[in-house]
Amino acid sequence: MDSKIAVTTSQHFEGSRITGYLGIVRGIVVRSPDIGRSLLGGLKGVVGGNINTYYEEVCEEAREQAFRRMLKHASAHGADGVIAMHYDATEYKSGVTEVLCYGTAVKLQSLGG
Repeated sequence: MDSKIAVTTSQHFEGSRITGYLGIVRGIVVRSPDIGRSLLGGLKGVVGGNINTYYEEVCEEAREQAFRRMLKHASAHGADGVIAMHYDATEYKSGVTEVLCYGTAVKLQSLGG
């Protein structure tokens, strides 16, 4: 399904021509660290150490989910690619973050045989 969709942060694909613009596609995830990660992160903050690891995992999982959802949305539009892909994150409320992955779905034609 979405594994065939090419994605770039650029406005074009090297070796391909954009033949159609299908609209904006996005994937949205609203996440917060689970209770275990919150407690471990809090303990690390109290006793010292790198708390980033716990929260980085939560953030990376949210980005990956948002990316996959964007690909699913692009696939539903019949896209071959997504250009100008970006991530955005907003704290929805204390401890709850929205992660958005978005771009423009396109149809592509290969320039090489």
